[in-house]
Amino acid sequence: MYLLYLHCQSSQSMRFFFLFIISFSNVSFLLSQVGIQSYKSIITGAQHTELYLPKIKNKKVAVVTNASGTIGNKHLVDTLLKHKINIVKIFGPEHGFRGTADAGEKVKSGKDPLTNIAVVSLYGSHKKPTKEDLKGVDIVIYDIQDVGVRFYTYISTMTYVMEACAENNKELMILDRPNPNGFYIDGPVMTDKYKSFLGMHNVPIVYGMTCGEYAQMVNGERWLKSKTKCKLSVIALKNYDRSKFVSGLPVKPSPNLPNDTAILLYPGLGLFEGTIISLGRGTNFPFQVIGSPASNVFTYSFTPQSTIISKRPKYQDTLCYGRDLRPLFDQQLQKRVIDLEAVSFFYNQTPGKQSVFFDKNFNYHTGNDELKEQIIRHISEKDIRASWQPAIDSFKQIRKKYLIYNDFQ
Repeated sequence: MYLLYLHCQSSQSMRFFFLFIISFSNVSFLLSQVGIQSYKSIITGAQHTELYLPKIKNKKVAVVTNASGTIGNKHLVDTLLKHKINIVKIFGPEHGFRGTADAGEKVKSGKDPLTNIAVVSLYGSHKKPTKEDLKGVDIVIYDIQDVGVRFYTYISTMTYVMEACAENNKELMILDRPNPNGFYIDGPVMTDKYKSFLGMHNVPIVYGMTCGEYAQMVNGERWLKSKTKCKLSVIALKNYDRSKFVSGLPVKPSPNLPNDTAILLYPGLGLFEGTIISLGRGTNFPFQVIGSPASNVFTYSFTPQSTIISKRPKYQDTLCYGRDLRPLFDQQLQKRVIDLEAVSFFYNQTPGKQSVFFDKNFNYHTGNDELKEQIIRHISEKDIRASWQPAIDSFKQIRKKYLIYNDFQ
């Protein structure tokens, strides 16, 4: 018998936490119930070289990718070069081409030291390829592992690349990859007031689409600037089961999402980016532990420290009290919704909460100004979710037109 007891010092904490008991004999049954698909069972778009190499042969190719753009244990760029593909430029998103930059850190353009190919950063002030960037390019290939969350900025980068291709008459090819969080749809739908690089389209926080499907939706709904369309093709996945969480990504999609637990918890924990709460950056468990120096109702603690991937983490070298969420993977997987309870709980435990807990980024992550007010007014989670439903239902009607793979519904 596996026994986990989460202890807290207040009655409210005791209501929030619970005695979590799982028999080891039931673990395999539990996992089969919630649905997990191994990444290894999926054939990615990049692996279908027979489908796209003939289309790019003798063309000048630009590649939008990062460390996740791999075929087996080799990077896509290395594979294309091995096949004598003429790569003239590499575009890197947030975290950079090699994927080592911290979240929000500006990445400089330059040359890739391993290939000597020019690398143009699409993060910072230069988020969209310019006419000069695409000069001499015949086709652009996009290959980045996403996690299916609106404020995860890779789909914004993809949108800007689509706009640039449309404006400069360039073809864009998406090498599709599975969405680990593609097995549900949840969260408030973006409103126009809060559109930014953290969310460019009126979609929920968790939208249940691969990047190839999402690109088709952006194109089909004329969401690009001036309602243009780009010449788009998608090299699809094989064996992808959207109804399951995709486990075991071979490369971290970004430095602070190192494993399945962080990826699964990210849609809900990402809301804390707009609060005073630390998300565990600067520890070995980013997006798996949360807390702050003021959250002293908890006994669990951690101290963020400067690291290669988190150079200046929130509360650096300061003891934080909070929650270790790693044991709750299976519970969160079964819920198939964003965790709202944690945000409300930490808000209620923060002294002077109305004035200090939230910052301006919270509304840009939620996509509206309602959720913050609902939390402040102690609106029930049931009623909050009910307020999302009409917009989610409308989004689903749009989404279903662009699905490549069988839906989970």
